[in-house]
Amino acid sequence: MPLSDAALRIALDRIGAEAPVRFDEVTGSTQRTALQLAEDGAPQWTLVAAEHQTEGRGRLGRTWLDEPGGSLLFSIVLRPDLEPDRGGLLALLAGTSMVRACRDTANVEVACKWPNDLLLSERKVGGILAESVLEGEAFAFVVLGVGLNLEAAPNVPGAGALGGSDPEPLLGAFLEAFARHYEPGHPAFAGAVVEGYRRVCATLGRRVRAASTDGVSVEGEAVDVDARGGLVVRTGSGLHVVRFGEVEHLDAGSLPGQGAPG
Repeated sequence: MPLSDAALRIALDRIGAEAPVRFDEVTGSTQRTALQLAEDGAPQWTLVAAEHQTEGRGRLGRTWLDEPGGSLLFSIVLRPDLEPDRGGLLALLAGTSMVRACRDTANVEVACKWPNDLLLSERKVGGILAESVLEGEAFAFVVLGVGLNLEAAPNVPGAGALGGSDPEPLLGAFLEAFARHYEPGHPAFAGAVVEGYRRVCATLGRRVRAASTDGVSVEGEAVDVDARGGLVVRTGSGLHVVRFGEVEHLDAGSLPGQGAPG
């Protein structure tokens, strides 16, 4: 069933949230719309979705392309009680939640590639974009954008697709999984997010090349995710933590263990 304003309200009802919704058949970017709504004071759980984006964005300034009517595209406004240096945990929780939603509604085993990609049989089927505004030393808001290919994206090398999935139950299942573990003010929040992410992360245990946004590159085995969501890489000179940037898998891999994201 295609998404609509009514479908977005039903999705929020599943988590007991009352917040504005907006659905556009065609939009420039759900992320841009949600960011503007957040700037204007929209409350937490404000939900924006679209059938097609003409100016979709990915991480690091990339473009996100979608097949019209063939993707799940949405952005959520959050106002977390969370230290800004732990903001990366929200993207990890979103990734884990979408893995669970794909498994529960489409019976498809998707995995996470650190920090923001979703993989199916080593092909990218989705991505997560987190953008935030600070107010002093705290978050004013965070907007999480999620794009998931239900059909193959046009002319995108390495892209995959779930194949024929219904966006409405996927969105509802994602929100349920995310809201169940979204307790940013709880002292156990970081540990629970990282524990769940480890179980669905296709990057851990593999040889990687990690290039950070400041130009520093490390190569070695990805061995862990730390309490702030950073990727721990073991190299010949010791352990290095990568917090931002791009990671390349250098060896063939398989999906992580079948443990549920908790």
